[in-house]
Amino acid sequence: MNDIGSRLAGRLRLVTLRGHRSPAAPALVLVAHGSRDPRALHTVRALMDRVRHLRPAVPLHLGHIELNEPLLPDALAALGQTPAVLVPLLLGRGYHVKQDIPEMAAAASADTRSAAPLGPHPLLAQALHTRLTEAGWPATMDDTARRSTAVVLAAAGSRDPDSATDTRRTARLLAARLGVPVVPAYASAATPTVETALHALAARGRHRVAVASYFAAPGRFATQCAQQAPWIASAPLGAHEAMARLILHRYDQSSSARSTEAA
Repeated sequence: MNDIGSRLAGRLRLVTLRGHRSPAAPALVLVAHGSRDPRALHTVRALMDRVRHLRPAVPLHLGHIELNEPLLPDALAALGQTPAVLVPLLLGRGYHVKQDIPEMAAAASADTRSAAPLGPHPLLAQALHTRLTEAGWPATMDDTARRSTAVVLAAAGSRDPDSATDTRRTARLLAARLGVPVVPAYASAATPTVETALHALAARGRHRVAVASYFAAPGRFATQCAQQAPWIASAPLGAHEAMARLILHRYDQSSSARSTEAA
């Protein structure tokens, strides 16, 4: 959808089939994890700018789980009684999605709804592919090169098995795009580590291995994983347009569910 179409779609959502204006769209609260790395907040704000460009009619706010301001409870308090959809800037299920965000939402005075995490979704595979291409991934690859090539999908990691399930699904989506094996690996709390995954691939004759940064924004884990790449390493997903589109997709899913329940 082009820019004009996106803006028109946003306005049409405010009108019912009878020609009357429907209630105002709920606010979209983007829920970021938070980081001590100043690049992370800069990246999140750039991503929010993309979201605003695609859907200027939707009120957009930011809340952090920890480490950065505004914290999510403060962001929700500032909204007062304004209904809101919380969209986690998180790439799969885990403690933050299942516990932290719902608990903070439940404590808010306004009507809030938590959307699904961003991943897994084909738009993430698209963004990962783009970031790899920017890092030097070839546009074409012959069979000989393909047999020696692979990707390690480097993620943060979680003790929640659902998180690993979601990461594996993203790895499969990316492998389907690239035509080479994609192995999930983790910076903490889960196995295999990036180093272990690289050794395992080398043992299978895969010596040209890229590290795909499966992180929403720069930070310590993303940097550590990228430094282990024997070939190329991609940048975090960041303010890729596919990320902005996916945020709005999750927002729309949750908003539609709210409207259905209210009908």
